[in-house]
Amino acid sequence: MRAHYDFSGMKSRKNPYARKLKRQITIRIGTGTLDYFREMSNETGVPYQNLIDSYLADCALSHRKLRTKWE
Repeated sequence: MRAHYDFSGMKSRKNPYARKLKRQITIRIGTGTLDYFREMSNETGVPYQNLIDSYLADCALSHRKLRTKWE
């Protein structure tokens, strides 16, 4: 923390909803998919896990369905 910030006089508390905002999980992702998001992360400066989360959130909000027609 920078020296010029002084929070000692403030009555602060942790956000009680912070743990409910995101949940840590274990998921298997193909190496090609992970490489794609890591490359995009390098280009944008946004962490790749945030990019994956944003993409999945967009899919959920728009009710995008996976095409599962296997040929």
